[in-house]
Amino acid sequence: MPKLTKASKKIGLPPGSLVHVGDNKTEKVRIKLIDYDQKKFQEKDLKKIEESFPFKKNPTVTWINIDGIHNTDILSKLGKYFEIHPLVLEDIVNNTQRPKMEDFGDYIFLVLKMLYFDEKKKEIDSEQVSIILGHNFVISFQEREGDVFDPIRDRIRNKKGRIIKMDADYLAYSLIDAVVDNYFIILERAGEKIEDLEDAVVKDPKPEVLQKVHKLKKDMIFLRKSVWPLRELISGLQRSESKLIKKTTGVYLRDIYDHTIQVIDSVETFRDMLSGMHDTYLSSISNRMNDVMKVLTIFASVFIPLTFVAGIYGMNFNPEVSALNMPELNWEFGYISVWVVMILIGVSMLFYFRRKKWL
Repeated sequence: MPKLTKASKKIGLPPGSLVHVGDNKTEKVRIKLIDYDQKKFQEKDLKKIEESFPFKKNPTVTWINIDGIHNTDILSKLGKYFEIHPLVLEDIVNNTQRPKMEDFGDYIFLVLKMLYFDEKKKEIDSEQVSIILGHNFVISFQEREGDVFDPIRDRIRNKKGRIIKMDADYLAYSLIDAVVDNYFIILERAGEKIEDLEDAVVKDPKPEVLQKVHKLKKDMIFLRKSVWPLRELISGLQRSESKLIKKTTGVYLRDIYDHTIQVIDSVETFRDMLSGMHDTYLSSISNRMNDVMKVLTIFASVFIPLTFVAGIYGMNFNPEVSALNMPELNWEFGYISVWVVMILIGVSMLFYFRRKKWL
């Protein structure tokens, strides 16, 4: 589960202050531009953000992707030229935002949580993605290099699919769809883990199993926090009367909404299953403890009368002085007889317990 980021260094600053909230970054910001329509296509890495400014007025669709939000100077220049509100820029550099949608008339601001499954750490990793949808451009902001948008880039490069024929709103939809589709991969991995834990909880309930259950529960809580606001975001895009969202794109937004509901249902189901597994673990431990106590009780029950018999014949007294005499003490077969009696008592009790199905 991703660690929580502290935003204390922003306390007391005026609204719109560009202060990066997140892990300290030192690597260079990477700016990539893709400009396309049905006839033209160009893709290039930009050394300066100013190189993207002329594309704002182009009739083609322009996608500007920025990997690295720690360089506030670049964001300030971009925001000034594209007339982006300072509060939007503030949200972009703050990676503690919840998924949301805000309509500013000339552009729409979107915040998403892009989730990965780290194969090395075997855990879910999170990254905030901010998207600005304009009339003929889409600007995406990411915390670091690497994302789930490569299939979209390939479709644009190869001029395959509907994306070449559609406007910038369809590109924004495609980015959201890629993020949501990746949630299903996370759920598949979580489902596989839950299936393995179900067998382990019943057959071999160890403390390590309980730790894995707790970790998965935390992952599901984090996934739920990322998906629930996303439903509101997509619903807001569907209801939006903005000219930036075409009617033809509304059909695809409804499809994403359905996928989001499926993810939410799966998350809730997994949460219930994990809660049930926690109860099952406690029941298994309790049953195992009851079995142990049952065995110990049976052994104690068997040895109580034997201890009583042994205690009687273990008393120290002088038979010459005592008024009552134990004839077994001087009897030739007294020792063997006591052993026979004790064995018969033990066997009889075990037979009785077996008959009662206590064994």
